[in-house]
Parts: sequence; structure tokens; C-alpha cells
Amino acid sequence: MAAAGKASANGADGKGVSVPPFGMRDKIGYMFGDVGNCFILSLVNGFVLKFYTDGLGVPAAIVGVTMMLTKVFDAFVDVYVGNKADESHVTPGEGRFRPWMRRFRYPFILVSVLLFLPMVSGWALPAKVAYIAVTYVLFNVFLSTVNIPYGALASALSSKSDERASLSTYRSTGSAVANVATGYMIPMFMYDTDAQGNQVVSATHFFFIAIVCGALAYISYEITIRLTTERTNVQTGRKLDAKQMVTSMFRDRALLALIVADFFVVINQQLASINQTYLFDTYFHSKTGMAIAVMFNFITVLVLAPFATGIAKRFGKRETSVVTLLFAVVVYGVMYFAHLTDWRVYLVLMFFGAIGAGYFNLMVWAFITDVIDHHQALTKIREDGTIYGLNSWARKMGQAASNGISGILLGVIGYQSSAGHAVTQSAGTVSGVYALATLLPVVCLGIAALILAFWYPLGKKEIAETERILAEDRAKAAADQ
Repeated sequence: MAAAGKASANGADGKGVSVPPFGMRDKIGYMFGDVGNCFILSLVNGFVLKFYTDGLGVPAAIVGVTMMLTKVFDAFVDVYVGNKADESHVTPGEGRFRPWMRRFRYPFILVSVLLFLPMVSGWALPAKVAYIAVTYVLFNVFLSTVNIPYGALASALSSKSDERASLSTYRSTGSAVANVATGYMIPMFMYDTDAQGNQVVSATHFFFIAIVCGALAYISYEITIRLTTERTNVQTGRKLDAKQMVTSMFRDRALLALIVADFFVVINQQLASINQTYLFDTYFHSKTGMAIAVMFNFITVLVLAPFATGIAKRFGKRETSVVTLLFAVVVYGVMYFAHLTDWRVYLVLMFFGAIGAGYFNLMVWAFITDVIDHHQALTKIREDGTIYGLNSWARKMGQAASNGISGILLGVIGYQSSAGHAVTQSAGTVSGVYALATLLPVVCLGIAALILAFWYPLGKKEIAETERILAEDRAKAAADQ
């Protein structure tokens, strides 16, 4: 513990080996970690349902329930993995979190490929369901063993809030690049032509796509491991007191506020993705508009990325996030009351609304590292992985909840499933689809903005004070040697 504190203070590891200063290598290396994640996550989150239903022939309802239940289980795995990462020892020359990525990327990538086995299409339905349940659980478990240490890695690369804000921006940029690449390329290769000349989903094509995505993820993780340097590992290799940990975290206002705010932002993200599909299909009747709307989810990140760190440094992450979230609330409110009928005008306003919501998504990883520092300043215990795991748990709860919320609300407005044939929705249902697409962001983003403004305590001044306290603690630990 003390050696780690001394390393952070003096720019050397516990054996006196010089540690390079934080710089572009760390930013690029950290960015590629989420590039690797998203080569696989974009494939799985975006297309595994299509593979299960159209490639394997499993009913969508069965798939949906199975995936939702496993996602809830996985959310608790995140907390467990985060705790274990915090208990682990520092590996000389590698740190505490990179060894997790080095070891567990192998089973994670392997299971990611096993999700897309084409031979399963010939199995009986019970065997197919068992296959989906087992492989999807394993996928989510091994995802946690890579993604939680990767997320916690940000706070180990630098002790400075501004530098970690830049890591958050680079991470989001890497995610956007990988999502755009996979979102564009996978549909080009996932289909085959049957004997009648029809375009059909190919389970075999999906299998080879999974292999390619896995290989690209492996390369990306290797870049992260090689380019990043852990500098601020402290208090490692100890057993955590579970009761003390839970008690201290429920008393941590910053942690609780961030978890709840992020929960509502994630619900908005998921619902927006779902509702856009119904909106452009049922209300605007435009496939072109639907495709552009999907791309906006990633393009806005690339637009904001060059400016986000500088804005946060000058005005503060909390302060600017509140303003941008409220800006998005106003934009979506205008869209609701205007009841637009031209999808082009809708997309223009939606772009600005997505900009407002997207800024928080760029900064959220930096928010987490600020909370980790704040928790350490209060308790004198550093729990990077555990806190990151708790926030990941909240995000996955939001993802699971959004699927149920969307289905319930569509039922409330009277939406009729097509079941393979054309269905004319009632005027009230069509109007209801538009209301869901515009009012839900107002509610979810508005709640998140209020939480950050009135509950979350870490503004620019408070973060500076936290950095001062931690600097004093590190100096004291070094002087005690």
C-alpha cells in the first residue's frame, strides 16, 4: 500500500523504476479498450437477437425473457468482480487491473464466438433455449471480468481529474468508432441467398463475423495493455469488509446520486433506441430517417469529443452536464408540442437533443473516477472496481428495466403487433408513439439533471478540494517510508 503511494508521488514504482508521465499513450491505449469491448458488444447487443430468432428459429418472446433474466443476474456479477479486483495485488510492471484484462480476454472472446454456433439451428427448441441461457450467462460473466477492471483502470492511470476527463472522452470516442464500423459492416455480411433467390439471415455467416470481431477485440485489448501505465494503485491486496463497504457506500451521497442519475440516462438511451424504430416505421414511414436516427446516437459523440474535455475543465463536469441535459429537455419538449410531421425537421431537432444528452455520456466515466476519489477522501479506502461495478449494476438495471417499460407503454397506447402481416395502427396509437419518443426523454433527462443539480455534491470546487486531500495523503504516506 505504502509502496503504491510512494510510486504515485515520486513517479517510480515500488522498486525505483521510472514511471512515464501520463500522456497520449495512455489516452490512445485506454480508448482501444472500449474499441475492443464494442467490437463484441455491438455484435451481441445489436444482432444476437436477430441470430436467435432468424438464424436459429427461436420465438422472440422466449429469447426476450431469457436474455432479460440473465441480464439481471449479470448486474450482480459486476459488483462481485469489482470487489475481487479491489482485493487483488499489484503485479509488478503491470498494476492491478491490466492483468485481469490480459487473462480474461481469452474466455470472453471464446464465449462471444460460441454465442453464434450455426449447428444449433438443427437442435430441438428446448436444447436451443438451454444453449442460449448457458452461453449468454457465460458471456455476461466473462464480460464483467474484462469490462469492470477496464473501467476501473481509468482511475489508476492518473490522479488528476482533468486527465481522467480526457480518458472518458477518448473512451467514448473509441466506442463510437467501433459502433459505427460494426453497425455498417455487419449487415453487409450477415445475409445469404436461398434457393429461391431470397435474402435470408445466415447462421454460418454470423459465426465467421463473430470470429473476426473477436480477433479485432483481442488486438484492441493488447494495445490497451501495452500502452497504458497504472500509476495510482493504493491499498491493494487486502480483503474488503463487506459490511463496512456497504455501509460506507450507502452513506456516500456522491455515489448514490451518480448511480440514480446514470440509471435514468441509460433508460432514456435504451428507450430512445427502441422508440425511434417504432416512430420512423409507424409515424413517419421512413426507413431512411430511421437509419439516420440510429447513426445520430454515435455521430453526436464524435461531434462533442474534441470539445468535451476543455469545456469540463473550464466550467466543471457537473455544472456543464446539468446545463446540457436541461437543453435536451427543452429541445424534446419543443418537439412534443410542435407535433412535427416532417421527419427531416424532426431529425434536425433530434440531433440537438442528442447533443444535449450525449455530453453526459461522454463525461460519465470521469464522473465515476471523481466519485472513487471522493469516497477515498472520506473513508481512506480506495475501491475502484467495487464502485465501478456498482455503477455498472445500475446501468444494467436500467437496460433491463427499459425493455419492460417499452413493452408496457406500447401496450398502453394500443400498439398492435404485425405478426408477419400488415397492420394499420389507430390514430391514437400513432400519436402515442410520437408522444413516447418525445416525452420520455423530457422525463428521464429532466430527472437526471435535477439529481445532478441538487443531490450530486461534486462540483468543480469540491473536486479540487478532493484532489488536495488525496495529494496530502499520498505525501504523508511517502514521508512515512
